[in-house]
Amino acid sequence: MLDVLYFAWVRERIGEPRERVETGAATVADLVDELRAREDRYALAFSDLSALRVAVDQELAEWDSPLQGVREVAFFPPMTGG
Repeated sequence: MLDVLYFAWVRERIGEPRERVETGAATVADLVDELRAREDRYALAFSDLSALRVAVDQELAEWDSPLQGVREVAFFPPMTGG
């Protein structure tokens, strides 16, 4: 089981801040493909990956990051500072 967290407009599109997901995904990209296939709201939230960032166990990660041994994946828009 994997905890998946959604922040900002990702959370708004999916309608939940977090969920527990049973997955066989090997990478973050595989997980995204599984989520997209669930329902239209997931497909919409993950329609443009260039507009998203991902963290794996609270560390910034890439789409090809492995999920073996991972407990938490978080999706969020890029942060801007100033």
